Amino acid sequence: MIPLENLILAAQSGDTSALDDLLVSSQMDARHYARRHCASSDIDDAVQESLMILARRITALKNEAAFSGWLFTVVRRECLRLSRKLSGRGPSIEDLSDAQLACRSDETLRIDVVAALESLPAHYLEVILLRDFAELTIGEIAGKLGIQVPGVKSRLHRARELVREYLVDARQIQ
Repeated sequence: MIPLENLILAAQSGDTSALDDLLVSSQMDARHYARRHCASSDIDDAVQESLMILARRITALKNEAAFSGWLFTVVRRECLRLSRKLSGRGPSIEDLSDAQLACRSDETLRIDVVAALESLPAHYLEVILLRDFAELTIGEIAGKLGIQVPGVKSRLHRARELVREYLVDARQIQ
């Protein structure tokens, strides 16, 4: 049995056999998690969609150790999306933005992300740059900026929301 970290690295480098093995090995965990978070009628759909997302986005994973948490987050989001669909509520901004962003070329997306970041107020830009680009922890950012951890979390959440809104709006304008 190949260790999970090796499967992830091989799948990220384009090894389709490793990707297949990774999907097979992840399916039971995804199904188990979906059973706790989805309506019983949505479990199969949530698992299938989650594994398709995993296959498309495996190269975006920066740290192999974060794989399980990432997989569970994807499954939870799919459960929520299916629940919204069933209840008749419209798609969330996350659903819309994910679908819209997937249609853009890498170059267009880079340009739009830079424009979105430039549109942020300085206190939001600083937090998002420290977290997502400098990869500092929330605690490190709090210490560097001299603010409390909840303040950093709040600013980071709001900054990401503003970037997402900008990207969705930018797509609608084009």
